[in-house]
Amino acid sequence: MTKRNILTAIAAVGTLAATCASADEIKVGVIAPFSGPFAQYGVQYQQAIEAYQAQHGTAAGEHEISFIYKDVGGVNPDQSRALAQELLIRDRVDYLAGFTFTPNALAVGPVITQSETPAVIFNAATSAINRESPFYLRTSYTLPQVSIPAAEWAYDQGIRTVVTTVSDYGPGIDAETSFKQAFEAKGGTVTDSIRMPLSTTDFTPILQRVKDEAPDAVFTFLPGGPPTFSYTKTYNENGLREAGITFLGTAETEETNLQGLGDMAVGLQTVYHYSPAHDSDANRAFLAALTELHPDAVANWASVGAYDGVHLIYAMVGAAGSDGPAAVEAALGLKWESPRGPLEMDPDTRTVIQNVYIREVARNSESGLLENVETGVIATVGDLGWTK
Repeated sequence: MTKRNILTAIAAVGTLAATCASADEIKVGVIAPFSGPFAQYGVQYQQAIEAYQAQHGTAAGEHEISFIYKDVGGVNPDQSRALAQELLIRDRVDYLAGFTFTPNALAVGPVITQSETPAVIFNAATSAINRESPFYLRTSYTLPQVSIPAAEWAYDQGIRTVVTTVSDYGPGIDAETSFKQAFEAKGGTVTDSIRMPLSTTDFTPILQRVKDEAPDAVFTFLPGGPPTFSYTKTYNENGLREAGITFLGTAETEETNLQGLGDMAVGLQTVYHYSPAHDSDANRAFLAALTELHPDAVANWASVGAYDGVHLIYAMVGAAGSDGPAAVEAALGLKWESPRGPLEMDPDTRTVIQNVYIREVARNSESGLLENVETGVIATVGDLGWTK
């Protein structure tokens, strides 16, 4: 069933939204957690959207753009699909966006394919998502996109043995698989691969096991929020650094929890696609707009994923309005300057090609706050997991 069929059905039953929508209004439905342990994602998405509109206005071409927010709670694919259907049928949105977790993103694939609705992924990082519908577009990253550079960089630093510890779901498995393949291709050895239940909050037994195995480094991936803070805190407090086990991560020193880690976080290194410490005019303008609206806002990858997602939506609306297939076509190959650096929407993977940065936690000499300082860059990295 096409979007036109769906909307015709709505009109037939006299849905109020069908009679009230303006022809010049484009509605975007944002599905994200606004409650529960991962509510920070939804907050950051909304703050970034508001910052973008404060900078660029609320219109693209002849169309006024509005956002409708729906709370999916956490990992809940059934609810994600139900919210997508509600947004399409009752609210008559023209675009979908958000999608923090892979299962939630995958759940809407059949819906967006049938309705021909572009869905812009702000976070979910399993490479295979975009294979499930030609209407997925991703402005975040994929785990192979950062894990493979992390593995190659680690080997070049002299690390030869690694234990991987990842959350046991799509992105974690992507991280584990891609890191191991890349590290072993360079000549290193992954001595153990530990998959942790997504609900894990006590990492002491896991990191004690790593300490006992005594590798050169431990590589980890966990979803942002409380798990990353707990894991990194446990690494700091349980003597792994003193035992000579290097910490390797992606977003585990993420900004919403970074100050709470304290001085023990100084020197921890991660490989990732954004830091608010990025030195560019575009990033400074983004941060200024964000903090002007929300003085207590903390920018991280979720913020920039949403900010660039809105930029992509504006570009698609300006080019194609509510025509989903034409909007996707207009997005392919699109290039722009993001707060994280130059981006290009890969026509094949529909995930952005971007720089990946080597980052090290340090104290800012002026503010005294901890930050992820970029110490190196691996330029123009696409979704390295797409052909795996």
